[in-house]
Amino acid sequence: MPPFSGQKPSSDELCKKGIQETLSNVVTIDVGGQLFQTTKQTLASAGSKSLFSRICDFDETVPFIDRDPELFSIMLFLLRTGNISSKANAFDIQDLIFEAKYYGIEHLMINSKSSPSQFEAFNLEKSMIMPLNGRDSPSSISTTNFGTVHIAHGSKITSFDWSLQKKKTILTHFTAIDSLLSLNPKMVAAGATDYSGLQIIDLDKGYVKETLNWENVTRSGSTVQGLGSSPEYLFASFESGRRNSNCIMVYDIRDDFRPVTMVGHYEIFGADLDSAIPATKLRWISSHNLLMASGSHSGPSGVTGSIKFWDIRSGNIISELKEKVDCFADVTVSDDLSAIFKVGVNSGEVFYTDLRSIGTEMQWICLGDERKVLNGKKEGFGSKIESHGNQIFFSKGGNIELWSEVMLGCSKKSRDGHEDRVFRKNLMGRAKDMDGARVSHLNFGGNKMFVTRKDQEYVEVWQSSSRSL
Repeated sequence: MPPFSGQKPSSDELCKKGIQETLSNVVTIDVGGQLFQTTKQTLASAGSKSLFSRICDFDETVPFIDRDPELFSIMLFLLRTGNISSKANAFDIQDLIFEAKYYGIEHLMINSKSSPSQFEAFNLEKSMIMPLNGRDSPSSISTTNFGTVHIAHGSKITSFDWSLQKKKTILTHFTAIDSLLSLNPKMVAAGATDYSGLQIIDLDKGYVKETLNWENVTRSGSTVQGLGSSPEYLFASFESGRRNSNCIMVYDIRDDFRPVTMVGHYEIFGADLDSAIPATKLRWISSHNLLMASGSHSGPSGVTGSIKFWDIRSGNIISELKEKVDCFADVTVSDDLSAIFKVGVNSGEVFYTDLRSIGTEMQWICLGDERKVLNGKKEGFGSKIESHGNQIFFSKGGNIELWSEVMLGCSKKSRDGHEDRVFRKNLMGRAKDMDGARVSHLNFGGNKMFVTRKDQEYVEVWQSSSRSL
């Protein structure tokens, strides 16, 4: 054995070895005549399908790319940090998108510019207006997780990509679209209350990929009353053309929309009003693996309705809230807050009930003036309520309120037997953003909120003031 075989390398030797390894890891790239240096690890972070990852395998000592070096530096900054450099403000967003597509890193650009993690509820302001083609106001709107937005207006569907720069409008078979649901950035499910069938539409190619129908015992056609989805399933509420039956169909999104099961099938006989009300709003509750289905009816005695929670595996109702005193004008569910929220159609006030009470007697707790419950003035008519993250957004006329839970230091019990909860509201936006036409839709995608208003032929984009467009 050599006398010094157990001796550790000196610090100088380790330093030289580290330098050699670093140098062997450095890649030099010539972009439009300008040299850039980076590491193989940085290039590999772009993904195996990107041009960056293939640069490491070029035979040339210094690979050449015939592109704009200034734009390349922004793409390289995006690889290194996951963020867009401030230098990008000097370029048109479409130029950045085109360059990101060329290099195969558009997914990194999307995550940097329109990530849901950037959504700041308390800092939202109206930042831009997206005009629509034609004279029809939006009848339905749906978004994807990273901010692609689809708007139904009249017989048309207009789509904006995640950057809100690329716009496309297609014409459908419907006279007017009442229900629209984004399945991905290029595909939607669409239905109407006066046109039979649920259509799966490929927006990119502009054609109907598939039409889904439900027929009752009389074989009559059926119209779509509401749509919802989970990661696996598409839910569609149908009502027969004669309005004497309704149901909720469950389709497998991953298996070409194969029918999986049917829940809530009602054949109406006589004056059975409760079963005559089809579900018009469907929301999946992932924490409980339940489908919330709500519907209401306005008659001589006022507005009545029900909120049902379906186990789609067994086809059974797990719990039901019957609405007779102050029926909901709109209702939503929040997994993050573990609660269901509604707007009373008479009082116009916000109520909540704890999700942990599902399966037992659920009680509404008024967050405002409970004395308005019996006033019968329909102050909540037309109001919208939606959840996003751990916030609740509520429209009242042309104004939008943000409701948030306040953390308490005690564990006082409320009427439902759970710990007492306190919610507080904040008015949103600047004064000039408010008091417009009545809000008709609230939707969320990426780091933005999308707002439509009654009889207005455009969509408002709300986002953090620090990111205003």
